[in-house]
Amino acid sequence: MPALIIHGHFYQPPRENPWTGIIEEQPTAAPFPDWNERIHFECYRPNSAVTFSSSGQTRAINNYAHISFNFGPTLLSWLEQHHRDTYNRIIEADRKSSARNDGHGNAIAQAYGHAILPLCNERDLRTQIRWGLADFRYRFGREAEAMWLPETACNERVLDALIEEGMRYVILARHQARLYGTANEPGSPRAQPASRGGSERNQLGTNELNGIAADDLDPSIPYLYSNCHDDGAIAVFLYDGPTSRAIAFEHLLKSSRDLVDAFVLAVGNRPMLNIATDGETYGHHFKFGDLCLAHALTREAPGRGFKLTNYGEYLDQYPPEVAVEINSGPDGQGTSWSCPHGIGRWARDCGCRTGGESDWNQAWRKPLRAALDYLRDENIGPFEATRGKLFTFPWLTRDESISLILDPRRSREHFLFEHAGRWLSSDERWRALTHLELQRMLLLMYTSCGWFFNDISGIETTQILKYAARAMDLMDQLGLPSVRDEFLAILGEAKSNRPEQGTGADIFRRVVEPSNPGYRGTELRLVETASG
Repeated sequence: MPALIIHGHFYQPPRENPWTGIIEEQPTAAPFPDWNERIHFECYRPNSAVTFSSSGQTRAINNYAHISFNFGPTLLSWLEQHHRDTYNRIIEADRKSSARNDGHGNAIAQAYGHAILPLCNERDLRTQIRWGLADFRYRFGREAEAMWLPETACNERVLDALIEEGMRYVILARHQARLYGTANEPGSPRAQPASRGGSERNQLGTNELNGIAADDLDPSIPYLYSNCHDDGAIAVFLYDGPTSRAIAFEHLLKSSRDLVDAFVLAVGNRPMLNIATDGETYGHHFKFGDLCLAHALTREAPGRGFKLTNYGEYLDQYPPEVAVEINSGPDGQGTSWSCPHGIGRWARDCGCRTGGESDWNQAWRKPLRAALDYLRDENIGPFEATRGKLFTFPWLTRDESISLILDPRRSREHFLFEHAGRWLSSDERWRALTHLELQRMLLLMYTSCGWFFNDISGIETTQILKYAARAMDLMDQLGLPSVRDEFLAILGEAKSNRPEQGTGADIFRRVVEPSNPGYRGTELRLVETASG
């Protein structure tokens, strides 16, 4: 009986105005007021309660209880506030799957702000992971076994960080790994890698190693990656690319019978088939995809001999016996599932885009990232300067400030006492919380969607620029030196494909800054007390 694991990556970028916390009307989502509401109606809610009739009886199927899944933390936060019934069914699906799968729930964590982790500096990488794990723990009431990497973007530095944070497995595309050895003791907690044939980490220039091409790696078995010190390891699952692409882009969801026929063909005589797609495929990208999935999960797949499971339970039964090395991509920067140029889609004009005219380019990506990196780096010194004044350990305080975001009722005074070693005055409390809010903005402005599409004038890019504007607003309130002029000078190198939009600096002045309710020309002011 072959195992079947279907993973859904459910995510939408945060859309709230960072000053007001309110999602403003998005006309492109009509007839819904915004894209969150539209995709909830088309995908998130239907998959939590798919209703269909069989033999005169009506059944309600919670797809989340039958598939491996992750939800973006900011999306779950929105669902918790605005659609509590859907949110509760997602949490309950994890509980039920845990009871059915020998203690392994279907849910896994996600890096908090959907940043491209290989492009993060070391501190941001750790905070994105730790915030994602804390959010998961808060919502699902247990420790996460794994973390979904945004766009599956990774390199060795990212996987080493996951190992250090206690992750058990990761899900990647086949081209992101290369075979280099076998375990000396099958089933052992950590495989002993065979000779690497003289290859060097981060310097592999082809998709082959020791004669095994990436496309020839068997996605029906887990592999083992050992960290650079060979004192820790993580299991690596490589999803079936052709079948996953057929679901996402080739209308395989038109029929549950066709879907399961494809599963049978893909698995052959192998022990396991695992699929990974955007969760929005089931209902938003393909109407009635949720119904097709539910019928396949509960009727067609079991009827064809598949055993539905998740990665954690499967790993208990079949621990890795083969070791892999990670393909760290060009210059060791990393690889991803949605860019054949490594992670170029989020750093430069690599040729990848969604929509737009044939003569458009994405040269704006590089100066956009440069401007945000400049803003982030200019805040390292001021935040470090709070050491011994507002925080004992500033970066640890930032990591643990996720608790204030998750629980607005938590006492700010007691949190700051724990991290300052003394009771702070009211002014000190304001400054401390404002610094933490500033750091939150600096993390959110790296949301990957800002680079994904075709032009810098898109709503996704203007959204991340709003976080940058909010960050500079908070810097102004803290009395920190202004970086606005230099930031705009860098952003001015990012040219829109729409001549009427001008440059990123023009868009920032015309569209982004006026989103601040307290905006007066170039004067910015804090309009609400920072709440962490």
